Amino acid sequence: MKKKVAIVGASGYTGRELLRLLAQHPFLQATAVMTARAGTQPEPPAFPNDPVIAAYDEQALRTVDGVFLCTPHGAASEIAKAALAAGRKVVDLSADFRLRSPERYAAVYGAPHPAPELLTEAIYGLTEHARAAVTAARLVANPGCYPTSVLLPLLPLLQAGLLDPHAPIVSDSKSGTSGAGKNPSERTHFGNVHENFCAYGIGNHRHQPEICQQAGTERVVFVPHLLPTFRGILSTLYLTPATGTTAERMRSCLQERYGHEAFVQVYAKGAPELRCVQMSNQCHIAVHACGPVAVVVSVLDNLLKGASGQALQNMNLMLGLPEGAGLS
Repeated sequence: MKKKVAIVGASGYTGRELLRLLAQHPFLQATAVMTARAGTQPEPPAFPNDPVIAAYDEQALRTVDGVFLCTPHGAASEIAKAALAAGRKVVDLSADFRLRSPERYAAVYGAPHPAPELLTEAIYGLTEHARAAVTAARLVANPGCYPTSVLLPLLPLLQAGLLDPHAPIVSDSKSGTSGAGKNPSERTHFGNVHENFCAYGIGNHRHQPEICQQAGTERVVFVPHLLPTFRGILSTLYLTPATGTTAERMRSCLQERYGHEAFVQVYAKGAPELRCVQMSNQCHIAVHACGPVAVVVSVLDNLLKGASGQALQNMNLMLGLPEGAGLS
């Protein structure tokens, strides 16, 4: 018998991706598909094979084994508390539980944290680096899409001491428009994106504190850009090797760390492109020498490995299922 899960916030991009993944999952089924808004009218299917999206019903959380929260930040915490009180496993795809400090959350998101008592319990679910903790967790904070693309190549290099401890860590990152979510804005309007390219959030993007927290350093320089595409992230990291370290050694470090991982691939030569990973749960990484720095290119699908795919990895582990189930 399949285990049951709820998707709260099912009408957004990440909720729809989860519905698509769960439709082919051998061990899970979405039996509660809801908005985050109580008392609203059910949303009719957007396409013929889509389910009706019901209004939020707290009682429905008691009928499932796990809950995916695909809500905006600030809205997830109260639902998470209700699901945890009902004994359910929770993966939160919003930003509510990513930052450990309630003070830093308030500074970044402009409001007090709605559930600071849960911050010490929440596990940051970068799956390949938190597998044991995720397996034992009740509450997982699913990483942001940009941070996933940066941290997967960066963490092993920091942990191995292969980077100059004083040099800045520069991440030049580009995302498709789906990273901004479903709600339209002037910035993501087709007429402003088509045949255009821009940097944004320079020095104040909400993902920078998340990257710095997980990397354990404030030396990160993170500059995001908006691509005229729908899905995918390409992050180019400019890293200064430690004395005596080469780009080849850095590549070997990543190959050793991820050699047995199903969803991370390190190239022996060449560089990955968005089309290599779109519609997959893969992160592809390459390392090249470039004068005094090593250039690391990391690509993933922001809606899958950067969001719903990684969330499913985490929920699989939390419910005792094969980590890759539903993600082939």
